[in-house]
Amino acid sequence: MAFIDTSSKSTQSSFKKGNPLYTMMLTLVATLGGLLFGYDTAVVNGAEKSLVGFYIGDPEKNKFVPEIIQVISQYRITLVLVLFLVFVIICGQIFKLLGKQKGMIASVVILGLTGIWAYSFLSKPLPQDIAAIKDTADAVKGFVISSALIGCVIGGSLSGFISKSLGRKNGLIIAAIAFFLSAIGAWKPEAFNVFGTLDVYSFVIYRIIGGIGVGIASMLSPMYIAEIAPANIRGKLVSFNQFAIIFGMLVIYFVNYFIAKQGNEEWLITEGWRWMFFSGAIPAGIFLILLFFVPETPRYLAIQGKDEKALSVLQKIAGQESAPNILKEIKSTLHENNAPWLSYGFLIIFVGVMLSVFQQFVGINVVLYYAGNIFRNMGASTDSSLLQTIIVGSVNLLFTVVAIVTVDRFGRKPLMIIGSIGMAISMMALGFTFYFNHVGIAALIFMLTYTAAFAMSWGPVCWVLLAEIFPNSIRGALSIAVAAQWIANWIVSLTFPMLNDNVWLTEKFNHGFAYWIYGFMSIVSAVFMWKFVPETKGKTLESMEQLWKK
Repeated sequence: MAFIDTSSKSTQSSFKKGNPLYTMMLTLVATLGGLLFGYDTAVVNGAEKSLVGFYIGDPEKNKFVPEIIQVISQYRITLVLVLFLVFVIICGQIFKLLGKQKGMIASVVILGLTGIWAYSFLSKPLPQDIAAIKDTADAVKGFVISSALIGCVIGGSLSGFISKSLGRKNGLIIAAIAFFLSAIGAWKPEAFNVFGTLDVYSFVIYRIIGGIGVGIASMLSPMYIAEIAPANIRGKLVSFNQFAIIFGMLVIYFVNYFIAKQGNEEWLITEGWRWMFFSGAIPAGIFLILLFFVPETPRYLAIQGKDEKALSVLQKIAGQESAPNILKEIKSTLHENNAPWLSYGFLIIFVGVMLSVFQQFVGINVVLYYAGNIFRNMGASTDSSLLQTIIVGSVNLLFTVVAIVTVDRFGRKPLMIIGSIGMAISMMALGFTFYFNHVGIAALIFMLTYTAAFAMSWGPVCWVLLAEIFPNSIRGALSIAVAAQWIANWIVSLTFPMLNDNVWLTEKFNHGFAYWIYGFMSIVSAVFMWKFVPETKGKTLESMEQLWKK
């Protein structure tokens, strides 16, 4: 929560009169949502090869599981149903954005085009020859591996409604339950298959449930922190959420590595991957329990007219003297709480959506989800690739700390632009190492410099900006930016196996093509930051209203 502008000396003193330790404890509980975000999305990194071997077979050697045609057939049906669900939920966002009349027209067009595509997609004959089966198997592989991201789109789209109707705290409780159910279901998808599908799609559904938890937490964890943090350290505290995301990824990299060491390749394919997913039940259970001991945010309590409870929380955070003035400031910005999302013009929605899209289109989740695959393309064994993935995760964590230390000192825009330039250079260079087949230590160095550039900029700072730029009166519009982020994430994760494993692209570019695309997007992201995004350093959340009105 932005209490007072950082230029005011009273900011520091009012915070000291409160309870900094209490604020930090609330922040740490909320960041567990971020930890599970990282843990749940990165677990597939170690399990990817085993999942493909167990449910699909070995496309590279043209060896498939006996029921591969049935797997492909249900893939088509499942994909169509899931996309219809996603688009229906997105249409709800469009209604809020454009209003009933324009929203209805746009929704009819979107669902109509989806129906036409679905009919054409389902009408195609099933593949018969090996080459066609392999190409479709690559698509199935991308769908299974990225299935959690579909849930992230759903959860991100619903998070605005949940945060407004149920509250920030209850929304995080829902996310924790989704994390727990997903971990158990993905562990034994055949034992908990109540969906009437093949076991592989039972696994997909449980991963989607976990993704819903990730989507909700991805919005509500930084929102919760932003609404209980003083302005002078808000950037730092919100950045802790990104630190927790990366820490969760690093933890699961270690967990995956040690599980992989417990058996051979065959054991990994049949049993090992199950325990990787099951391990997520432990932090999910801890998160769920701790959430019952934290309060709702003062902003939400004020929105609900629970001023006494809001004042009580503020007194613990900011002190007895400052709390009444802070509550008065909060309530003065709630007069337009039900304002249309376009109340401040289209630019704020555009900036929020494009921040989210660029954070994914620069290709970070290719590195985080497919690092093991990339290292195997470099010639590493499964154990070595997992160990190298730990190195990537460690660099990611280290440079996230750099962002936490500098974000309130140097500002948001400088870090983001510098990070974009670093990512562009690294990705272009990485693509050339593959193209010229020099994939030794140089490729690893470029991957690490790319990861470092992202971790000190677009990783944590993008979430800080998203948590800050939306005025209180349209704060629910953050959900459309979060949904856009997960759609972009899913597109990148779904298409990478196709770009990386496509026979023609591999023959022409030797696995380097995809990295050049991400390098180009990094350049575009730098231009976007320079031209369109305002600096929010030191500004109160309440002042965002005046910034966008100007």
